[in-house]
Amino acid sequence: MSQLDSCANSTHITALDMSTPKYIDVATYNRLQDFKLNYAHVHGYLSTAVCVVGILANIANVVVLNKKHMRTSTNIILMWLAVADLCTMAEYVTFALQFYVFKEDGMPSIFHTRTYGWMCYLLFHANFSLSMHSISIWLTIMLATFRFIYIFLYSRANKYCSTRHAKMVIFIIYISAVLLCIPNYISNYWELTNVTNTVTGENETVFTFSQRKYGLYIHIFDMNYWIQSMLIKLVPCVLLTILTIMLILGLRKAHHNHVQLKSQGMRNDDVEKHHEHYRTTGMLLAVVILFLIVELPQGIMTLLMIFMPELYNEVYNPLGDIFDIVALLNNAVNFVLYCSMSKQFRDTFIVTFCKCFTLDEEREKWRNNTLITQRNGASMRRLSKQQVNGSLGQMV
Repeated sequence: MSQLDSCANSTHITALDMSTPKYIDVATYNRLQDFKLNYAHVHGYLSTAVCVVGILANIANVVVLNKKHMRTSTNIILMWLAVADLCTMAEYVTFALQFYVFKEDGMPSIFHTRTYGWMCYLLFHANFSLSMHSISIWLTIMLATFRFIYIFLYSRANKYCSTRHAKMVIFIIYISAVLLCIPNYISNYWELTNVTNTVTGENETVFTFSQRKYGLYIHIFDMNYWIQSMLIKLVPCVLLTILTIMLILGLRKAHHNHVQLKSQGMRNDDVEKHHEHYRTTGMLLAVVILFLIVELPQGIMTLLMIFMPELYNEVYNPLGDIFDIVALLNNAVNFVLYCSMSKQFRDTFIVTFCKCFTLDEEREKWRNNTLITQRNGASMRRLSKQQVNGSLGQMV
């Protein structure tokens, strides 16, 4: 996610003559470098503000989605996705403040520091952010896969997409993400180096972010590159693209069924059931599409860098902070989607966090309506032979 992750992804990168970029013209290269330097002055403040808002939003997501009446397989995935996003942004605040807002004077880049403790933290940031980002990616794929099963394999949805299976897969994703990042943990390292102080012009010895990529570590370094390129960038982007297309087709199918039911004069309960299914699919599709918009450019760039490694220095690195802020915005925006597209989420949020603005009579009425809806939903699922939505207690 961060520029440190970008650096970890760049294997076999040859030294670039800054005056003669290979794949872009000199003017474009200079503009990108100027943009990187100018944006770095505001990135720390902007990313910190986004993270603070995102932390509060994801805390609300976790609390609301963890309510007893909200615990469905889909909501469990969304809750643990919020946990991963919350951890990412909580850790990024420290990184942004130290290395952007209160950065050390005279250091040539964020990869250098005079303090051993902050170098250890920089290594932790590179490893932790990559792990959390990997978890978010695969949880989003899991979310889209569960919705695909609900739409196209609804007769087996209750079996395959139970809350028990959701918890098992979430646990596997969290553990697997950590295991897959072990080569990255081993590769990342620090070393002492001499740099020229950009303020005083004097030489001094500082700690710098480095990687073990020679001798016995060359195979681990190469393994780390291919794991990140394939399992964290390219494969997830391909899967998300396919699942997005399938969910769009499913959304059209749900809309067609909704219109058909209304034209046939079906019961209002059945019509509303299909409408809820349509809204749920639309909301989850929005979550997946936003994630794909963030990940696809980096996935394409990663693919190109396999064949054109100089692109890292020419394009990818200058845009590293932009990739970061876009990813942070994506981590913070899900709360807005849930509130705008889920009445149940809105009602639960208001009752949970806005008690001072909600009368006791209104809260009691809401609780009773929720219990009645759950009981009616359970009865309808038992009586219905066609499991259209699979779980009405989802985000609808």
